[in-house]
Order: sequence, then C-alpha cells, then structure tokens
Amino acid sequence: MTNARQTFRTEVSGLWSPRHRILDDEGRELGVLSVHRNRFGMVVSGEYRPERGEVLSFRRDPGILRGQFSLWTDGKEWLGSSLRWNVVRRQIDVQTGSKPLRIVPALGWRRGWRLVAPKTGQMALIETPLCSRNSTLRVYRKMDFELLLFAYFLGSLILTESLLPTALDALGSATQEAAAAS
Repeated sequence: MTNARQTFRTEVSGLWSPRHRILDDEGRELGVLSVHRNRFGMVVSGEYRPERGEVLSFRRDPGILRGQFSLWTDGKEWLGSSLRWNVVRRQIDVQTGSKPLRIVPALGWRRGWRLVAPKTGQMALIETPLCSRNSTLRVYRKMDFELLLFAYFLGSLILTESLLPTALDALGSATQEAAAAS
C-alpha cells in the first residue's frame, strides 16, 4: 500500500475497563477512549474524551451480536452504526449515513483490522503487534477521525479474531494491485 496520510498510536492500560490513549505521530495525546463493561464482562459502552472538542459515545445497540454498536456525539447526533451479521464471520458492516464500509481482518498472519470502502478499497489499517495491546492506526484515504475511532473501538473488542488469514486476502491483494496500477 502507498504511504499513510496520517499515523496515530494507542497506548492501552487496564484490564477490566481498559483506557486507550490516542496519540498523534509526534506523541501528543489527542484524547482517551474508555471501555465500560457490565458486571458480566460484556462491553456495554465506550467514551472518547478528546483534549479539545466534543465527547463521543459508543453505545451497544439492542441485540446479541458483538459488533452491534452506534456512535453518537455529545450533542446526541448520530454518526454511525455497526452490525455483525454472523458471529462466525469476521466482517463488521459500518453505516455512516453516506456510505457503507466494512471492517475486515488485516492481510496475512497478523493481528489487526482494515477499514475498507466498497469502491475505493482500503481506507485505514489498524495493526497490533502479537505481544502487545498497543496499536498503530494508519490512514490511507481522506476520512473523519471519528470514523477511525469507531473502527478502532470495534476492532479492539475482537482483536484476537483478526490473527488468522481471511478469505478476503485475495480481494485485498487485487484491490492493492489495481490501486498501484492507476
């Protein structure tokens, strides 16, 4: 893939209710993403508190699927929602109102997720080393930071599921070759 337009890093602390510090490429803290669980251990919500700006709320939508969350601003404006149609399938569909997107495992044998648009291909890559909880977020196309955070939040909840290669690897290679040719 071509060089990333933007790069962010995360530093994760805490086990039951982890806190994800979001850092820019120079190491400045942009904000903190907190994950909240109920007494049974199920993630019920999340909250991103930036250094400056509006607080974002990640809420579990009614349903039993793990990837079913919605993203709201502090002013109660809906920004997007996710749906995981099948518990066995590792794809999460994201709807932002303007375009549908997918979150799929990273290519090959590594932990991480890709945010993919149907026509333009990979928009962002979220990579997590095998022996770490900290991640690197690379943005390849113009996109809202809130959407990147939503993809990171959803991917961090099911990080271990991204390790195995996916049937979408061939699709990912073909998309990368087409992008390189143009």
